[in-house]
Amino acid sequence: MGSWILRFLLFLICGISGYYLAIGLYPDSNVGLLGLIAGLLLATLTLLLESALRRIPLKSLLGGFIGLLLGEMVANLISNVFLSSLWTYQQIALPLYGGLYGVCGYIGIRIGLKKGEDVHLSGWKLFSKNPPPTGKAKILDTSVIIDGRIADITETGFVEGPLLIPQFVLSELQHIADSSDSIKRTRGKRGLEVLHHIQKQAGIDVKIVDKNFPSVKEVDTKLIELAKEVRGKIITNDSNLNKVAQLQGIEVLNINELANSLKPVVLPGEEMNVKILKEGKETGQGVAYLDDGTMIVVDNGKRNIGKTIDVTVTSVLQTPAGRMIFARLKDEMGKEGKGRESYYPVDSEF
Repeated sequence: MGSWILRFLLFLICGISGYYLAIGLYPDSNVGLLGLIAGLLLATLTLLLESALRRIPLKSLLGGFIGLLLGEMVANLISNVFLSSLWTYQQIALPLYGGLYGVCGYIGIRIGLKKGEDVHLSGWKLFSKNPPPTGKAKILDTSVIIDGRIADITETGFVEGPLLIPQFVLSELQHIADSSDSIKRTRGKRGLEVLHHIQKQAGIDVKIVDKNFPSVKEVDTKLIELAKEVRGKIITNDSNLNKVAQLQGIEVLNINELANSLKPVVLPGEEMNVKILKEGKETGQGVAYLDDGTMIVVDNGKRNIGKTIDVTVTSVLQTPAGRMIFARLKDEMGKEGKGRESYYPVDSEF
């Protein structure tokens, strides 16, 4: 509301100023209306300039301002050394001076804007809300916070550097926690509890980042832009975000990939003791699970549902959904050969 009042006052002041300025300059002419229109156009250009400047990072603006000053200083030096004798010919001198100052100012601004991107202001108290540009920073996305395993990982001390929680991720979590859907609401509340738990852990530096990107709508795209700015890594378990970020040169730490790499290696011929929990897809098959969630398909295991039995591993299959182990009953090994792992397509999700 306040911004609209300020804009209205800007148009009012510029319009009135343009009207009376035109009357003062040309009292004998009816140019007041033209002055009013010129003032309103000036106010419009001011608002457009404001909108453009808001999208430029502060460090780039500072670099551009310094570049402009240096460019004008160079133009002044050149004009005093080489062009001072031309002042007697004002018809030549004025356009030449104007072009010289314009070209040097433009070059200075362009170079300043570009070099300003390499300036880091994180050490200044004025910019303490912005995250430090360090490759050790880890940015958490919404999915990995709701997942919850990140709290256990940080507690082990394997994650170095500050954990950055963008404000737009917190807003998305709050929106999920306030959802009318009970499942979404539970997920959102779990994510907020996970963050609270991480903040209480000793030795973990958690920073809430106020940085936003108004011109970007998608949260995933904002995460990528933030990672570029702070030169950090994104922690996620979203496969789509993983692919898009890697295409743009952003390092991604995928929780699911980490979990899969930590699963114990199981080789064909090893014996295991498992509990058959349910029926498999094919006739006679039973399904069991390891403690880490790995699925075990046991041929002829259906009749042992609810029982804990000894099985022998026949093969191991890595699928996009995770790892699967195929096995047969220990006392049947050698009677019928290998299990029927081909009945499960590799793109199945369990």
